Amino acid sequence: MSDEQKAVEQWLDDVVIGLNLCPFAVQPRRQDQVRFMVSQAQTEEELLYDLHAEITLLESSPPAEIETTLVIIPFLLADFEHYNQFLDVVDAVLDDFNWHGEFQIASFHPYYCFADTDIDSVENLTNRSPYPILHIIREQSMEKALAHMTAPDEIFKRNIATMTALSAEEIQRLFPLSK
Repeated sequence: MSDEQKAVEQWLDDVVIGLNLCPFAVQPRRQDQVRFMVSQAQTEEELLYDLHAEITLLESSPPAEIETTLVIIPFLLADFEHYNQFLDVVDAVLDDFNWHGEFQIASFHPYYCFADTDIDSVENLTNRSPYPILHIIREQSMEKALAHMTAPDEIFKRNIATMTALSAEEIQRLFPLSK
């Protein structure tokens, strides 16, 4: 297992699951249905190839085998603005292959910054990760999970409250790249 995968697995366990930022992550992680793919891409074209291959693999695999995939990008898109612009290309790939409605991509980055927020705003921590990540999610699985949840649109607000409650030491430990 690569250092990049180890770091992302630790982040998933300690931050995403440990802080309950995503209530849908626990079961697939516990059942070993989360695929971690460390892209060796050095160019955006290579990354698009990797992304296409991963979505194709997910499409041909039953959810009980692979529920979701985290594409870890250690060698590309370190600049958040560049990464954010690349998400438009990712969206076009979903369109080009008629994958909208079947898959969606959640985005995570070490310097994630929501629109209209200050770079140091605590709410950005909800989407900060050790490396740039493209999280491939099955729409059908998300719909099933949301159907069993009360007030799913409150998750984001709860996550911000969770981040706000963290001490400076906890933030430094969980998000070493954050200020």
